[in-house]
Amino acid sequence: MAANARAAADDPLLRSLADRGLYIGVTAWTDRTLVESGELYPPTVTSPEQRLRFYAAHFPVTEVDSTFYHPPAERTSEVWAERTPPDFRFDVKAFRLLTWHPTPPSELWRDLREALPPEQARKERVYARDLPPDLVAEALRRFASALDPLQDSGRLGLILFQLPAYLYPSPVAFEYLAWVAAALQDRRVGVEFRQGRWMDAAHRARTLAFLAEHDLVYVCVDEPQGVRNSVPPIAAATADLAAVRFHGRNDEAWDAPGLTPAQRHAYDYRDDELAEWVPRIASLHEGDRPVHLLFNNTYRGYAVRSARALARLLAERPEV
Repeated sequence: MAANARAAADDPLLRSLADRGLYIGVTAWTDRTLVESGELYPPTVTSPEQRLRFYAAHFPVTEVDSTFYHPPAERTSEVWAERTPPDFRFDVKAFRLLTWHPTPPSELWRDLREALPPEQARKERVYARDLPPDLVAEALRRFASALDPLQDSGRLGLILFQLPAYLYPSPVAFEYLAWVAAALQDRRVGVEFRQGRWMDAAHRARTLAFLAEHDLVYVCVDEPQGVRNSVPPIAAATADLAAVRFHGRNDEAWDAPGLTPAQRHAYDYRDDELAEWVPRIASLHEGDRPVHLLFNNTYRGYAVRSARALARLLAERPEV
C-alpha cells in the first residue's frame, strides 16, 4: 500500500484517539531518513510547507527539535500556526542553553552574545550555570516570546526541558527547575531526565512530588535499560497533561560515540513492546487527562510505523 493511502486509512483512528485526548505523533516530520523512507510522504510532497501540511492532516501532534539547537523566530511560529489545523499541537524543545547543555556563543542572540563576560565570550561552549542570571533570564523570556503565535492560537502543547545526563538531583538543579516553572507559569512545561538517579528508588518520590508541586509535566520515557544513566519506564502524571517519549530500545547505539540522533534512536518497535505501554497510558489518561505520545525513533520511518501500531493497540482497548 502506498504511504499516502496508508496514512489516509489511519486518519479516522488517529483522529478518534485525539478526540479522546490521546495525541500520537512523531518527533521530527522533516527527518531526512523519514522523508526518504516513503513511510509517510508521497513523492509529490517535497517542500517544507507541503510536508508540514501533509503531516498535520494525518497526525494531531509533533515535536520541534530544531529549537534545541537554535532559538526560534516568532515568524517561524506564525508560519507553523498558519500551516496546521486549529486542533494541532506542537511540543517544542527548549533551547539548549536553557537546559544546561553546552551552547556555542554563536547561537545566542547577537546582543546577548556581545554581553557575555570576557572569559565566557572566548570559550567555544558556554553553560547557563556560568553566566549572569539576568542574561539567562532574558534568554528564557525571548525563547518563550518567540512561541507566542503557537500559544495564542492554542497550538502550543508543552515546552520540553530535556536535561543532560550529567545533571543530578541536587539543590541547585531543583532550584533551577523551580525558577523555570515560575518564569513560564503561563505555559505547560515538561521535564525529561537523562540521568537515572532522578527516578531511582532513593529519589523518585521526591522528584515526582517536586514536579507536581510546581505544575511541571513529568515526561515518561521508553528507552534502553541496563545502560549507563537509564531512566526506568515509569508512568507518572504530575500535571494536567501527561507525556511519553519513545526513544527505541537500541541499547548498543544508546551511548555509542559518533552517531547521529537518528541512528542512536534507530529501532523498530514490536507490537508486544508497545503493548507494555497500553495499561500505563490508561493510568496516565485517568480522569480524561490529555496524553502526548511522541515517537523519537524516526530513522527510516520507524516512528511512523510505531505510531500507527500503538494507535491500533489503544483502539483495541476502548476503556483507555
